[in-house]
Amino acid sequence: MTGFGQGRQGRNRPDGSARALSEAYDTALLDLDGVVYYAGGNAIPYAVEALGAARAGGMHLAYVTNNALRTPDAVAAHLTELGVPAEPGDVITSAQAVARLIADEVPPGSRVLLIGGEGLRVALRERGLVPVESADDDPVAVVQGYGGPDLPWGRFAEASYAVGRGLPWYASNTDLTIPGVRGIGPGNGAAVEVVRIATGAEPKVAGKPLPPMHRETVLRTGARRPLVVGDRLDTDIEGAFNGGVDSLLVLTGVTDVPRLLAAVPEHRPTYVAGDLRGLLVAQPEVAAGADGTFRCGGWTASVSGGALLLDGEPGAAPELDPLDGVRALCAAAWTDAGAGACGLDAGKALERLGPV
Repeated sequence: MTGFGQGRQGRNRPDGSARALSEAYDTALLDLDGVVYYAGGNAIPYAVEALGAARAGGMHLAYVTNNALRTPDAVAAHLTELGVPAEPGDVITSAQAVARLIADEVPPGSRVLLIGGEGLRVALRERGLVPVESADDDPVAVVQGYGGPDLPWGRFAEASYAVGRGLPWYASNTDLTIPGVRGIGPGNGAAVEVVRIATGAEPKVAGKPLPPMHRETVLRTGARRPLVVGDRLDTDIEGAFNGGVDSLLVLTGVTDVPRLLAAVPEHRPTYVAGDLRGLLVAQPEVAAGADGTFRCGGWTASVSGGALLLDGEPGAAPELDPLDGVRALCAAAWTDAGAGACGLDAGKALERLGPV
């Protein structure tokens, strides 16, 4: 498996690729919300067509989600309905990752107190574990995953009773929020905080960006040269960084350009694209000038007086690709920030860039 490019120290600019990413990598490890479909379940523009073209060209597509509520069967059925043919084996969830983590640490056939939904129940049974509902059912461990907005408060109390007795505690993931049709709601991480406050304990966590999720993904896909594709810096891109693999950030979800420019080293993607069509094309190089400038396409980015600056090549404005401007700005911002987060004023540069 290939490494992360510039390594654990973090990159100071996006990489280029002379080949289309769908040709340069054997497997795309795709996040779902904000990448393939919106929170309401409808496909993001160009996603269906781009994934179909990548698959037709020989790229294996795998779908990796921190949401432990839905089963792989349900996710695959939803993707297929959208026009993205998928089998349950193409879907990897944090429920599967945490179930493997537990099975590696407790005897086969162990009872596990389940605080969550059907996806987690199915994943536990797949690993030969027995889900139970009460702290009084003699569980040897507690596992907590997103159970939907209607999960009763008493389930958190049940988890607290068991954890308070000293049972090992596991969590599928710790995302504090989850997008929904009506807006942003509390995610599994918020529920985990309830039990943490009640018990003072700390769970073992499996989901992105932590290694158990990466391990589960590689074991299930057999990927030799994977590319993580996501919209979140703190889960998808950091997960790729922790796993030592390359990543593509698409700007169709929660991450906007200002957040990307301010990214700390572990949140800096290898590549940046507007949407999943970025899989089908080569990626431009960002060239560093001797004068401290960074050029991509017809754009040149620099730092002066505590601010990011962006200039377009004279006469080339109609042909300038805003994404090339984003890549040049990333190089200037990340180089200036080094191992920290960029604190430069990007207002004028973003004005010059316009809509991305």
